[in-house]
Amino acid sequence: MKLINSSTIIQYFSISLMFLPSFISSQTCQKTCGTQPVKYPFGTGLGCGDPHFQTYVNCNNDQLTFITKTGCYPITSIDYSNQVIYISDPSMSTCSCTQQSKGFSLDWNAPFSFHDDTVFALLDCSISSSPIYKSINGENNSSLPLCDYQGTSVCDHLSSCQAISRLDIPISTCCVYTPVDLGPSFDMNLEKLRCNSYSGLYGFSGQENNPENWKYGVALKYKFNFDNKYPTLCDQCEKSSGVCGYNGPSNLFSCNCPSGFNTTIDCFDGQSWSSAFRLLPLEIITFLACCIGSMWL
Repeated sequence: MKLINSSTIIQYFSISLMFLPSFISSQTCQKTCGTQPVKYPFGTGLGCGDPHFQTYVNCNNDQLTFITKTGCYPITSIDYSNQVIYISDPSMSTCSCTQQSKGFSLDWNAPFSFHDDTVFALLDCSISSSPIYKSINGENNSSLPLCDYQGTSVCDHLSSCQAISRLDIPISTCCVYTPVDLGPSFDMNLEKLRCNSYSGLYGFSGQENNPENWKYGVALKYKFNFDNKYPTLCDQCEKSSGVCGYNGPSNLFSCNCPSGFNTTIDCFDGQSWSSAFRLLPLEIITFLACCIGSMWL
């Protein structure tokens, strides 16, 4: 057996360490998307967050986006304490801008539901052909809207907006829908409803009579799981500076750590060499073993 001196061993070991950066990557799952914080159950990419939400919330070009069958919508903010996300629809009408729209829908199997504060005002609907109107005694010119009568004031105030008033649309063609009226599919197809536009809002900012300051957009609720309990493993992962995620064909839980490695529990504390080697993948351990072993040949 050929022995080598300690300086040669150190040299070999130093060269081996030079290869470590090629194996160690930065944290794959980020904690922000642009300037917006991203927390569980959402994620910034594949394998991040909860797999049930990954299809619907994505981070693209530093913009957090909500995706449904009707399009992609910017997420303006997320209230993690109350589990509500707020999105905007560039195609909806507001007090400052009126335009045609195809509507807004939630996928039937999406883990979201409309927040109770969300209100939809359907605009410029055809009284004669829209299914939201029904005739009285078979007379088409005498109809009652299948709308929420409590929201009549919303139509009144919207009609006072300059952008909407220019269209010279009768108030009778405005119909306020609450989420429950959309049915189990949560589908607001304006083409089928024979309406040209809609306005969505989730708050009045304490100024019910001033539509210019209303909160336009859509508010959606979400739950973590059936019991709506924050997962214990995720809580432990986040306390160790990790980001909750998943991997494998069964979408098993994983904790994505700042070192770039995934664990099944949480990230290791500290930056000592002992903890660092515990994070080394099998490829690196095998590589080092071969290098050290070759020194004794």
